[in-house]
Amino acid sequence: MAESVWVLAEQWRGHLTDMTYELLVLGRDVAGGLGCRLDAVLLGHGVRDLAQGLGAADGVLYGDGPALAEPNPEAYAAALAALAAERKPRAILIPWSNISADLVGLVPSRLGAPLANFCRDVRVEGGVLRATCVVYGGKMETTVALTGTPAILGILPGARNGSAARVEGAPAVEDVAVPPPAEGRIRFGRYVEPEAGDVDITQQDFLISVGRGIQTQDNIELADELAKELGGAVSASRPVIDQGWLPLTRQVGKSGSTVKPKLYVAAGISGAPEHVEGMKDSGLIIAINTDPQAPIFSVAHYGIVGETVEILPALTAAVRAKKG
Repeated sequence: MAESVWVLAEQWRGHLTDMTYELLVLGRDVAGGLGCRLDAVLLGHGVRDLAQGLGAADGVLYGDGPALAEPNPEAYAAALAALAAERKPRAILIPWSNISADLVGLVPSRLGAPLANFCRDVRVEGGVLRATCVVYGGKMETTVALTGTPAILGILPGARNGSAARVEGAPAVEDVAVPPPAEGRIRFGRYVEPEAGDVDITQQDFLISVGRGIQTQDNIELADELAKELGGAVSASRPVIDQGWLPLTRQVGKSGSTVKPKLYVAAGISGAPEHVEGMKDSGLIIAINTDPQAPIFSVAHYGIVGETVEILPALTAAVRAKKG
């Protein structure tokens, strides 16, 4: 059996996620460095057709079962660990996301395998896997070597640009048996849908994100006016969400959504690592803060030192003037 690197093909309600494609690009780099094949592992129930979107892999291992219809971490971990124990891949790349994050801990514990978590990059040096990992909430990075197999790697969003993995052509699909999971403690209840009419901030090209510096809920209208002029939407850091000023669907950061708009305006946001983790890969970042030493300026392309409630109207006026 040829040695391989695996990527968990993350699917959510019948669709492959963006992170699947990011990991396929990274997985191809890792597999190339090790001189082995790249396989995608697709788990679910009645979703075999999704393998048609995994053409960047050399092959797809598809495991089907009723217990895998929803992303139950216990069921998925049991299936993935059993398959890995049988096939013995060199490494398994798992998305660090709201869908799959629990697997990053469960799978290595079942296999007794080495784990590197919060990875923003993985490379091969002298036949050894070396993972660059974010630690202490993003304040530091460390590089670790993984010599055991299979190496389990929890990959952060943005590790690679996934567009190169969106290729035409269907890979070979192998149906694999997955064991029925033992009685677990986690049960799927129901999906809680976002409020009707709310926007998906992960799909916006322009985001005006507000933090404590917006001062009051009424001042969010200032951000909304700029967002409308740009054709974008308003998002926020956690303190604004915790105040109830905007719904949870608008939260950017580790406990919210990861966004990569063309333009991200951080208005009155200090730049805590948990927030930066969710927006650092934006195309252009403009930060507004009264504190010239605010951490947000370290990731911004442009910075404005001043009051958010004064700068936002000025930016809106400038955009209107430019548009004529």
